[in-house]
Amino acid sequence: MTDPDSPEYAAHVADGYAFEGEAIAIGALVQGEEATETAQVRLPLKMMNRHGLIAGATGTGKTRTLQVFAESLSDAGVPVFVTDIKGDLSGMALEGEQKDFIDKRAADIGQEWAPKAYPLEFYALGGIGKGVPLRTTVTDFGPLLMSKVLGLTDVQESAMGLIFHWADTNGLALLDLKDLRAVIQFLGSDEGKPELKDIGGVSSSTAGVLLREIANLQAQGADDFFGEPAFNTMDLLKTAPDGRGIISCLELPDLQDRPHLFSTFIMWLLADLFADLPEVGDPDKPRLVFFFDEAHLLFTDASKDFLTQVTQTVRLIRSKGVGVFFVTQTPRDVPADVLGQLGSRVQHALRAFTPDDAAAMKATARTFPHSPYDLEEVLTTMGIGEAAVTVLSDKGAPTPVAWTRLCAPRGSMDPAPEGVIDGIVKASPQAAAYGEVLDRESAYEKLAAKAAARSEAVQEAAEQAEKKADAPKSRSSRRDKSVVEQVVTSQPVKTFARQAGREVGRQIMRSLLGVLKR
Repeated sequence: MTDPDSPEYAAHVADGYAFEGEAIAIGALVQGEEATETAQVRLPLKMMNRHGLIAGATGTGKTRTLQVFAESLSDAGVPVFVTDIKGDLSGMALEGEQKDFIDKRAADIGQEWAPKAYPLEFYALGGIGKGVPLRTTVTDFGPLLMSKVLGLTDVQESAMGLIFHWADTNGLALLDLKDLRAVIQFLGSDEGKPELKDIGGVSSSTAGVLLREIANLQAQGADDFFGEPAFNTMDLLKTAPDGRGIISCLELPDLQDRPHLFSTFIMWLLADLFADLPEVGDPDKPRLVFFFDEAHLLFTDASKDFLTQVTQTVRLIRSKGVGVFFVTQTPRDVPADVLGQLGSRVQHALRAFTPDDAAAMKATARTFPHSPYDLEEVLTTMGIGEAAVTVLSDKGAPTPVAWTRLCAPRGSMDPAPEGVIDGIVKASPQAAAYGEVLDRESAYEKLAAKAAARSEAVQEAAEQAEKKADAPKSRSSRRDKSVVEQVVTSQPVKTFARQAGREVGRQIMRSLLGVLKR
């Protein structure tokens, strides 16, 4: 087998990474202690929609590799979306600082380095962190996606569909989670159950499960994500006036405390883009590329439905011209079905401190194409800013595995000062469109008003009933008095009274006169 340090292997690598059409520079082949400038390692733009993985232990340079990819795509006019967990990527908005180690690396690999600032937009999930708030409505999220996020059974998913259908039919907008809760509570009540009687209904037990699962989602901070104004995902496909792709940077502070919110957002974002974008096949360059940093958080305790949804979306969304790159520590952080969809691999060094680490390293080495490297050794000896690379060529075939010294970013590698971020957000036209929260009348308010009207009607009916309960007594008394009066004043009674009076009078007179009746 060819020695990876030989001139023959350098020529093999140079030939394997010589593509027709545009490509982004990754770095140069490492042989011995030095980089081989003639063996440039690149990635064809037309293969970026075949997805990829950037992996490696903490401190090995994954985030800088992500930065190099994002900057190169922007220079090629491709919009980029990155999740910035630690705030390390915000510095791309500023020019990088020229330093000796950067100059040395650039000279070593043949990189023409110059400091450069890039067009950034900063976003935040529902305003959690600095950036333009990203929100969507419950209605736009839809019953199917909501059911998958909540991990519902088929029966519960069917009930969720009925709930959305009833709300839509009755003109009840589901804008946020309190709207959805209000509708479920109403349809589970005695008054609401007849509303769905003809189409199956929602049992009390099912309604209880839905409400509990929604409460769990709210505990992760989902109330900040659902609402208005709803973000139009097509706004991510924008370029700057100079033609460079805009890098949309989603700030995600404290994400480790709310992984479910992260996965909910990613599921919606990919599904929404997939629904809205037309089919384009394999364009010369992608329309948009995603980089999900700390991807293990995306899959932490993920439901089977969520994993299935992500796998299907990653598989299909490439035909829409969208690429997805996962950035994490080991390939084992990504489910096997998803990992199998990733065409490009940039594997930084791994550390084997435990038996589990050693097993992970062996598994990682086996996922690479056959090569002359002892990959288990290479993966433990590569330096910071170096990686084992293989990508898909412009013809769709895997390229030779190359121990690569990576290019240096042109933007700043330090987080941008808060004042810089605040200034960019304030000046962004997106802030005017999405910055202010809207809380228009929706299902919650309408059902609350309906309940208040029912309560008022019940109270009024009770008062009327009380009045009616008192009214018969007075009328009965009047009726009784009227009957007595009618009897006493009737003609027979009057005649009888006159006759009785005369008879009594005669008896009295006889008594007075001493004459007895015979």
